[in-house]
Amino acid sequence: MTEDFASLRQGLAESVSADAGPLVAGALRSVPRHLFLPGVAPALAYRDEAIVTKRDPAGRPLSSSSQPALMAAMLAQLDLAPGQRVLEIGAGTGYNAALIRHIVGPSGLVVSIDIDQDLVEAARGQLAAAGYHDVVVLCRDGADGAAEYAPFDRLIVTVGVSDLSPAWPAQLGPAAAMVVPVEVGGPMLCVAFERDHEHWASRSVQPCGFIRVRGALAGAACDVPLTEQLTLHLPGPRDIDAAGLARALRAPAAVTAPTDVAAMAPAVLWGLYPWLSGSEPRTCQLTEHEPAGLLPLPPLRSAQLSGSYGLVSGGSIALLTAPDDTRLAVAGYGTDGVSLAAALAAQVRAWDQAGRPATQGLHVDAYPAGSSVPARPGSVIDRPWTRFAVYRA
Repeated sequence: MTEDFASLRQGLAESVSADAGPLVAGALRSVPRHLFLPGVAPALAYRDEAIVTKRDPAGRPLSSSSQPALMAAMLAQLDLAPGQRVLEIGAGTGYNAALIRHIVGPSGLVVSIDIDQDLVEAARGQLAAAGYHDVVVLCRDGADGAAEYAPFDRLIVTVGVSDLSPAWPAQLGPAAAMVVPVEVGGPMLCVAFERDHEHWASRSVQPCGFIRVRGALAGAACDVPLTEQLTLHLPGPRDIDAAGLARALRAPAAVTAPTDVAAMAPAVLWGLYPWLSGSEPRTCQLTEHEPAGLLPLPPLRSAQLSGSYGLVSGGSIALLTAPDDTRLAVAGYGTDGVSLAAALAAQVRAWDQAGRPATQGLHVDAYPAGSSVPARPGSVIDRPWTRFAVYRA
């Protein structure tokens, strides 16, 4: 007789679903995650950890079973109910589709899409083994959706994207909602969207981390190599003088100044960085691989890489530093380094004075490309199909 590991499921549900509601908690207690992770010990399968299930030849992750706590939070954002029709972009192992199917029940419909045939076949087999034979798993680019099964009441995306496919709204009903991890000028944010006339308004935003999508929605984010060790990450194409930045960073800082704000790395990543991305269109991230001390004591450091956030314009940049690991300072490089550093320090202090919000109060609204966006403090990020308005209420 095969063990069902009910106690492990119960423990997982109790640890990750306190705020997700009874439907999500019930799904976590009922769906056997270990059946979607063949070859993984059940004790590991029921930990609150993401588990990579496919890598490319260079070892980079291509697919995974997401962290259960993040899955629970996203399903709570999705606001599922029995009888709903749900489209999932990113089938992965099939576990998330099984959780959704458990909630919507036999009167609902779950259609899941993945771009790799081997993942699709594995997900189908694992769903069948877990008793969810009626989940539809399709092999195609998720940007195309599944028009043959439309309309849908809900759409959930389980890979990171930088744009919204125009096919999705056409396949969603008038009262539909969607939950999408989007990268819009800062860290990846999981945004719950609902229709608001001709655009999609965000009703909740939370930080997240996902493997980036492959295919038509692969995104506009740019990684600009400055040196062999330094890479500048931008949310989209921008007029940057890479050679000038490399020269500026090799020279002493034009200015260094304290901000009188103390913050540990997690607060910088999930609080200050989203604040910058919603307030400053010049926001950037700079990463040093195999750190050789080129960055001035950045707030994020490990043996493999170090990273900082800041503002960039042309061949000048200002970066956050953390000289004593807790108290933030700014350093400016290049001809406009002084003014950029002053602007960055002002943003740090504004974030601190506002109570150090993370994603609380942050909005990411989505408009069709080329449409007008209400004027408000924040930033507008243009992608091929969507204009994202990032702002604070």
